[in-house]
Amino acid sequence: MSGKMTRRSALALALLSATAMPAFATETIKAVVIDGYPSRALWVKEFTNFFIPEVDKRLAETGNYKMDWQESYGGSIVKPKGVLEGIKLGLGDIGIVTTIFHSSKLPSQAISAVTPFIAPDSRAVAKAVDEIAKEFPTMQKEFEAQNQVYLATGVVLDTYQVFSKEPIENLSDVEGAKVAGAGMNLRYLEGIEGAAGVRGGLTDFYNMLQTGMLLSTIQHLT
Repeated sequence: MSGKMTRRSALALALLSATAMPAFATETIKAVVIDGYPSRALWVKEFTNFFIPEVDKRLAETGNYKMDWQESYGGSIVKPKGVLEGIKLGLGDIGIVTTIFHSSKLPSQAISAVTPFIAPDSRAVAKAVDEIAKEFPTMQKEFEAQNQVYLATGVVLDTYQVFSKEPIENLSDVEGAKVAGAGMNLRYLEGIEGAAGVRGGLTDFYNMLQTGMLLSTIQHLT
């Protein structure tokens, strides 16, 4: 997961990060933050409880700018899969784009899903992705094509759970089953005979189970 912003907001952030001498008057910059998931989601908490206070703290040190944050979560502006498109259309200035839903538009963001060896430390993974984004322009250009600027990989989820209406004792219990999952996560099913992946998201999984899906992969939210 990662925070994204429009070109205009990217310029604003560059100004905010500057360490120039304080101006005579503090300029207020409005920024609409959007995400389709509710405020209790891990990545939204991270944005609200860390990113925003950290930006405000750094701005206060210079006195040049201050932010007027307008946070809109839980589908009030976009649905979980709609952040990338929402920012592109100007519905928000900064968004928490769940890149796993956009393997065709942001293929380089799927690197951790296709890399044969990866670290179990989620912080190391997030840092590595950021370093790759700085070194290889392809990742940046994918977001530029969506009229956005890559900021950072804010959150990497280190565990996934499987929820099922029936007990699952071994992989054979999944054979021939319909399995709900998000985007590239459905690759977990490769090699399981007859297992069919059905695309969904955290906000859909409960209802999908109730309507006949055998099980869902779901992200850890604690």
